[in-house]
Order: sequence, then C-alpha cells, then structure tokens
Amino acid sequence: MLRNVLSPLRRGSFQVTSIRQAQKKYPKVDKKVQAAAESLAARGFLRPTKSWDPPTNINETILKICATCGLNGNSEFEALDTKFTVLKACYEETGHSVPNSLLHTIETVDDLTEFYKTPVYTTTPFDALKLMDLPKNLHVQKDYVRFHPDTDTLFNGVSAFPKSSTIVTGLKARKKYEGYNAKRKWP
Repeated sequence: MLRNVLSPLRRGSFQVTSIRQAQKKYPKVDKKVQAAAESLAARGFLRPTKSWDPPTNINETILKICATCGLNGNSEFEALDTKFTVLKACYEETGHSVPNSLLHTIETVDDLTEFYKTPVYTTTPFDALKLMDLPKNLHVQKDYVRFHPDTDTLFNGVSAFPKSSTIVTGLKARKKYEGYNAKRKWP
C-alpha cells in the first residue's frame, strides 16, 4: 500500500531529514573551575608548601619591617613597589612567603599580619589521625599487615578467604606490598 502511494511521486519532490534523539543538557561549568578541579584531582589536595608555625613576636617583626618602608599598623599598600619590598623583606626575615594565589588578598598591613599569624600544617588527615589522642574504641593501624600465601607462615599459606584476591592498586603500596591473584577452582 505504501508502495502505491509513493510510486506516482517523483523521487526529487520530497526530502528525508533525520531526527536526532534529544541530547541530555548538562550545566555549563566554568573552564577555570574545571581546570582547577582536574589539577586538584591529579596532584591531590596537599600542596608542596613548607609548614609554618608563627613565632610569638611576629607582630613586632612585621611592624618593624613596615616601619622601615614608611607604613604604620593600619595603612594600605598603595604602590606595588612598596608592597613588593615589604613582602620581600618579610620573606627574608621569616623564611615564609606569601603564595601567588593569596597575593591579591593582602591589601593592608593588618592583612599581612593576619597571614603571618596563621599556621600552616602540611600533614594529611590520615597522618594527623595517627598523631591524635583517640578514644579507646577507635584505632588506626599505621602499618597494617597484608596476607600473601607465599610469604605468610602463620597459617602455612592457607587463607581465610580462598577465592578472593588481594589487589594492590596504589603506586606507593605496590612498592611495599605484593598483590596476590587467587586461584579459582570451578566444579
């Protein structure tokens, strides 16, 4: 029946257009935010900075440095060269520098003293857990033991889970622990 309807029409008189399925629309993500997220995922959250424990007389040190450049305790950095000379002198005196990502936040001498008062900890949360005084019912195993049937002599290489493998995925863990693929016996 369809052939009878289409046969009298000339082949050039109609056009076939394909209809695509509706695509899912995702919210637009700013490219800078996406690049920062990818960078953070690639290197981890701990940046390679030195730890900083501020000395007790950091206020006097910063005020003395600012006084040499003609600034008092609540003045602003109006020229970039004065800000540069103050930050350079603070770094030479303390050994702790302001990272590039925080340079725009320091506009006054009070901002500078607040930055130098803030301690910087470079330990990961897991390492901090190891050093904490934990409750009696919470334990963190620092150096755990992994089962390997070739090297385990306590039970003569017999596993409590004979059909499960021990897969080591991390690069650091591969150096320390050896993986094991369990042999499966099928009936």
